[in-house]
Amino acid sequence: MLGLSVLGLSLLAAGCQAGPSGPGSMSAPGKSAALKTMEHIALAVQSCWFASRDPAFKPYRMADELNSFSGRPRILLVPARNPEARPLLVVQAEGDPAKVDAFGPLMGDKLGNRAAADLRRWTAGSKACA
Repeated sequence: MLGLSVLGLSLLAAGCQAGPSGPGSMSAPGKSAALKTMEHIALAVQSCWFASRDPAFKPYRMADELNSFSGRPRILLVPARNPEARPLLVVQAEGDPAKVDAFGPLMGDKLGNRAAADLRRWTAGSKACA
């Protein structure tokens, strides 16, 4: 009887030490390439466009949607005075390696070329502002 108790405790201890197994495990999966890329871009946008008080981006506000269940984390630029309005710029990524897309009315105005250049640089891994 003692042998079974020791065996049961050994199995119980081994079960507690084992890592997650299978798709039903409750542990958080690793970050996707798309999420890592969008986190990097979001930090650069915040730092270079907003925290630096860049006058070109003063009329806008960033809203992030990085915890996307669609597999496409994204950030939005919305009017600063009307954050509930339709986004003027959407930047999203998907896949591995991450493919970044940017679209919206802001891409068609004078600020669009600068935004595109910044996003290309940040997508490549740079942290540098313009």
